[in-house]
Amino acid sequence: MRLLFSLDDIIRRIAEILSIDGAVLLRTGGRVLGTWLLAALAIWLIGVAAHRIEKTVDDGDDSVTTLREKRGRTVAQLLRSVGRVTVISIAILLTINVFINIAPILAGAGILGLAISFGAQSLVKDLISGFFILSEDQFAIGDIIEAAGKGGVVERMTLRVVVLRDLGGIMHVIPNGEIKVVSNRTRSWSRSIIDVGVSYNEDIDRALGVVRDESAQFSTDPKWSVLLDGPVEVLGVDAFGDSSVVIRTLIKTQPGSQWSAGREFRRRLKIRFDREGIEIPFPQRDVHLSVKNVGEVEALAKAIRPGASRG
Repeated sequence: MRLLFSLDDIIRRIAEILSIDGAVLLRTGGRVLGTWLLAALAIWLIGVAAHRIEKTVDDGDDSVTTLREKRGRTVAQLLRSVGRVTVISIAILLTINVFINIAPILAGAGILGLAISFGAQSLVKDLISGFFILSEDQFAIGDIIEAAGKGGVVERMTLRVVVLRDLGGIMHVIPNGEIKVVSNRTRSWSRSIIDVGVSYNEDIDRALGVVRDESAQFSTDPKWSVLLDGPVEVLGVDAFGDSSVVIRTLIKTQPGSQWSAGREFRRRLKIRFDREGIEIPFPQRDVHLSVKNVGEVEALAKAIRPGASRG
């Protein structure tokens, strides 16, 4: 008794069970197998192409993600998702076509799709909006945006939705059709606005000199200068606050680096002000009382300090 059957034996036995001619079954099975092997090859090629795009745009510097890198990652992710769905859909149709003629089905599907589209207007709206978002390059994967009342890092994009991850780690899935206005915080360049208050009793010119000196040191620091897009700009006195004179400084940075650069510059200013003896005052307010009746003042003093007497 043979323990192993040849491929011809297996096909012949299946044909006998299904009452199908063996040659027909072999030809049909070969077409189906060939279709899915080609589909697998196409999906693999799509993956290779997407990986090649990501490698091409990668400049090797992980400290800064350039606009070119973000755009490349977005295109690669879209190529993977859309390409996989397209290839699998075509493979399914070709497989069905092996057994039955799908031309009448496709014609009927067109009419059915037209009817369904009236009930799926939001889906069509999402897809069209997604197409224009991608074609106009409004934002890309890795950008920090605000859209539809939510803000966060763009983790994933498709023709239908955008996935954001906010600072608290919450994931927001936003249909593209709901995006009316997009605020992109990391496109081309970013900026951090640093306001520091000094006491009204301080020499304002001396304080400005200290800020300018610290700004120059920060701009030439090898660790931080690579994240900056030009030297730090000290605008000068920006406002007279309730308890301080406000000095404003602008830090133009590479996209997404404004927060880390701003935190570091504030730390340096605090250390430098402490060393120079420049006061950053707490909120304070002067209260002036107009006294018309000495008796009322004495009564108020006794209420605040029991036992207070007239002097």
